[in-house]
Amino acid sequence: VSRQDMAKVVGASREMVSRVMKDLEERGVITRYMALVDQKSLGLHVSVFISIKLVRQKEEDLDRFAKAISGWEEVLECYLMTGNRDYLLRVVAADLSSYEAFLKNKLPRLDGIASIESSFALSQVKYSTALPV
Repeated sequence: VSRQDMAKVVGASREMVSRVMKDLEERGVITRYMALVDQKSLGLHVSVFISIKLVRQKEEDLDRFAKAISGWEEVLECYLMTGNRDYLLRVVAADLSSYEAFLKNKLPRLDGIASIESSFALSQVKYSTALPV
């Protein structure tokens, strides 16, 4: 949406909208702009949620795991969790054999993983990037 379009919706000038947007950017409320791309249109038909339990939960072990996976393009999201698992990852792949390669070739290379549990998404019921404000 352009700032001109936003100005029309809120009944303000484009300059006023630009000033407000700049202020929100400077305060860190708006952190970046992006285009949302449909993963299936790029041939990424498999979505997997992976629960990871580490052998130890010491800070250096947690940091080492987070640093290692942060560069993996298949991992779209990673959360440090409470409960029975230490991390929850959202991974995308073209097909099951691509996911199998990820599972066999990347995750086992990381030291300190006690268990890996994969859950495959059958369909996406809801996806949103809008915050409830």
